[in-house]
Amino acid sequence: MITRLIALLIGYLFGCFQTSYFIGKAHGINIREHGSGNAGTTNALRVMGSKAGIFTFLGDFAKMMAAFLVVWLIFGRQDPDSILLLKLYTGLGVVLGHDFPAFLKFHGGKGIAVTGSLFVLLDWRTGIVAFVLFVGILWFTYYASLASLLMVTIDSLLFIVLVSAGIISRGVIRLPEVILLMCIIWLLAVILHRENLKRLFKGTENKVFLAKYFERKDEKRVEKKEIRKEKREEKRHP
Repeated sequence: MITRLIALLIGYLFGCFQTSYFIGKAHGINIREHGSGNAGTTNALRVMGSKAGIFTFLGDFAKMMAAFLVVWLIFGRQDPDSILLLKLYTGLGVVLGHDFPAFLKFHGGKGIAVTGSLFVLLDWRTGIVAFVLFVGILWFTYYASLASLLMVTIDSLLFIVLVSAGIISRGVIRLPEVILLMCIIWLLAVILHRENLKRLFKGTENKVFLAKYFERKDEKRVEKKEIRKEKREEKRHP
């Protein structure tokens, strides 16, 4: 149990490093005072543009990788059979640190970039699914919250299935413990996206565009929709 707590603490300390906050400072802004007010990749993309969004994601990915590396250096040789389980605890710690960083008064991001990074680093299959789901859903809908929640939900279930089927079976890993950790990670994502869920159901959720091209494309789509609506109204009331 002590090794699990140490891995969780190491993850938390690395998770507290808020990439978007420091990138925002380099741009002369406090990211938490703009956009959604969250210190995460999506808000960095929305407020500072695609380049800042990419660097924020890379920074969040790097802190997950660094936390994994430190835990492996400490426990990898003395307890190699438990390293996958310790990675899960480390990953949860990074997500908690990212969402609730101590030095930012426990107000950080929503943990999607680091959760996606966790899936990439846990197993190549969950990594591919996470990437395809998030990019694909965001590409077609422009809703980062929808892409985020579907990615976390499906990838959490996929990891549980792969473990239960013995496909991912490196070392000692208990299925009930895996399910518990994945449920906590999933619940964190849902709770922190509760306002986004309300807006999605109301149809008022903010859109996120990977580039100006997609923003212009969406504007044209909305214009065409309005024109079709006006024509239908004219037919009904000539």
